Amino acid sequence: MNDSLRLDAASASPAGSAEAAETVLLPYDKPIFLVGMMGAGKTTIGRHLARSLGRKFVDLDLALQDRCGVRVATIFEIEGEEGFRRRETALLDEYSRTPGIVLATGGGAVLAAENRGYLKDRGVVVYLRASGDELYKRVARDRHRPLLQTDNPRERLLDLLRQREPLYDEVAALTFDTGSMPVPHVVRALIPLLQNYEKHS
Repeated sequence: MNDSLRLDAASASPAGSAEAAETVLLPYDKPIFLVGMMGAGKTTIGRHLARSLGRKFVDLDLALQDRCGVRVATIFEIEGEEGFRRRETALLDEYSRTPGIVLATGGGAVLAAENRGYLKDRGVVVYLRASGDELYKRVARDRHRPLLQTDNPRERLLDLLRQREPLYDEVAALTFDTGSMPVPHVVRALIPLLQNYEKHS
């Protein structure tokens, strides 16, 4: 585990701050990469964060769907997970070179050492962390998660979390426990961490 900065819901900024309504410019143009499990809120938080920072938002899974013309689940069906991961790595290589963006990665993007290298070397990585119970609550009814199409999706999700959490910790510059915080509160608390990032790097 690296020396990533950590913040939990209890120490987040007060909800009443008006700063989030204004565009905040960071003192660097490094891309910001959001990593974490399915259900962690990478896409929703990423969109709000990019808007607050005046940056472009990219969801890697959605970008891959646009590039291939089919859903992620269909790519899994046709090419298997190995084929999907190859495409994911190629696209991550492309987008991770783009300055001034907020990029939400897929939950399994950290599995490949090559991908972890791109993330650590090219931008600021934020691990959006949530408990297994919280994650399952968020994704239990989502039928578009190919890795959860099993007889026991909850156990599968917990297995994936156990496998991936050390890898999220490995790449993270900042770790944020989302818990049940509303998205605007998460963004409001993340911004000062991102502003101060280079002081700790």
